[in-house]
Amino acid sequence: MKLVGMLDSPYVRRVAISLQMLGLRFEHESLSVFRHMEAFRQINPVIKVPTMVCDDGTVLLDSTLILEYAESVAHPRSLRPAQADALVRDLRLTGLALAACEKSVQIVYEHMLRPPEKLHAPWLERVTDQLRAACDAMEKEMDRPQATVLESGALSQGGITAAVAWHFIQAMTADAAPKERYLLLQAFSLEAEKLPAFRAAPHGEGVCRPAESSGD
Repeated sequence: MKLVGMLDSPYVRRVAISLQMLGLRFEHESLSVFRHMEAFRQINPVIKVPTMVCDDGTVLLDSTLILEYAESVAHPRSLRPAQADALVRDLRLTGLALAACEKSVQIVYEHMLRPPEKLHAPWLERVTDQLRAACDAMEKEMDRPQATVLESGALSQGGITAAVAWHFIQAMTADAAPKERYLLLQAFSLEAEKLPAFRAAPHGEGVCRPAESSGD
């Protein structure tokens, strides 16, 4: 399998970390959808990150769908809780984290792609409110015992996605969600970033090089 996209994307990064925790071997190609557009187009004409090239050549896109495929390959190993009540909490946390990622990315793009004189303040205010609402809800989820950990002691998919989302928010849009307001999220993210799978896939332009593919 080959994962295509840069680790400064929270979606690419959650996939890179999850694949390691599932014990799956993969190659990572760090391509930007902006600076390497033509090279990316040769792999995926849609030019969307993350992109996954499966062993049979099939190209998948969307981090959640890629991870659904990865779970099937890694079965019976899974990053989702087996029990329904724990699963619904994990799905909720995952959804909140992905919503936070989406709003943070929209803020980044608004500032990066529009000239300053054309920034749309009402839109930025709306998106920032949505980001904070998602972070508020994630902070409450962090207060639940075992909310982010599987019975095996490994992080769940919700935990991985929340940690990646929070790190991205702090790296790119910290003013919109100050860490002083989200102490549980901040502490959780700092601990997650110490794990081998996170260290092997740091936020930025580097290439994921896991020491081994046996999870954490």
